[in-house]
Amino acid sequence: MKIGIDIGGSHIATGIVDYGGKILAKETLDINLSDISSTKAAEEILVNTINLQIEKLLKKTNYQVDDITKIGIAAPGNPTESEIKNLVNLHIKNFNIKEKLEKIYNTKIKIKNDGKCAGIAEKEYGALRPYKDAVFLCIGTGVGSAVFLNNELLEPRRASGFELGHIIIEKDNGIKCNCGNKGCFETYVSMKRFKKNAIEKLKLPQGIKSEEVQQYIRTNIEKLEVKSFINTYVENLSVGISNIINIFEPEAICFGGSFSYYDDIFLPILEEKIKKYQFNKDDDVRFVLSKLKNDAGIIGATEI
Repeated sequence: MKIGIDIGGSHIATGIVDYGGKILAKETLDINLSDISSTKAAEEILVNTINLQIEKLLKKTNYQVDDITKIGIAAPGNPTESEIKNLVNLHIKNFNIKEKLEKIYNTKIKIKNDGKCAGIAEKEYGALRPYKDAVFLCIGTGVGSAVFLNNELLEPRRASGFELGHIIIEKDNGIKCNCGNKGCFETYVSMKRFKKNAIEKLKLPQGIKSEEVQQYIRTNIEKLEVKSFINTYVENLSVGISNIINIFEPEAICFGGSFSYYDDIFLPILEEKIKKYQFNKDDDVRFVLSKLKNDAGIIGATEI
């Protein structure tokens, strides 16, 4: 029995996964460590939360600790084989979580970038299974990514790599990214930025929820200002996607994250715009949606 842990910027999700990639039980907790000033305290909260979730899962399924054959962790950023690093929202800089958990659980522990984990799950069990050459893009708070060529995940030796969210699409006067650069792809197409821009451009209330933004856009989709707003977003999206296509020539691109709530609005426009920037204009690239949704990180973590 394997356990997958998906560490997000504001949540921790842990699941028991069988050897066919099916989640047997899952625990999810939203966490807010904004008031925590001590890094050590944040690390303890993280480990305690994981331990509590695993304890609940074992009780749910009647498994024992000794039944755990692997713990896989999907983490943001650029984790190493033993550390999670620079989790800004969780106030964690460099934390050897592998060493900490190995003292509690007598099993192997693996860590990988969360975008790669989700991509692995979609390639093995989800929407990308039929394709040998494919790209996974998780468009949510940022843009996570994974690239597969001839059924193999591309991985550099030094870092997680293939950070497609940090392709530069606007050199002059680009928006400042959290990575320190300007004009990164994710600063124009993340759903966090989409919501922020919707509030500004469409004059929506500051406290509006993401679901309410979506409802407003769908209700007013024929209004000129809404059409213009959507068109600008998809234009920026098409620049980045075209770069990805021109470099990797994938058979398919899979979209995960909250982007999928707008797929019927975005994708038809994207398919029209993409040819403008695509080098091999006769090559058809399939746009598909994540089948595993928010479970992809948990499932993929158990496959690393």
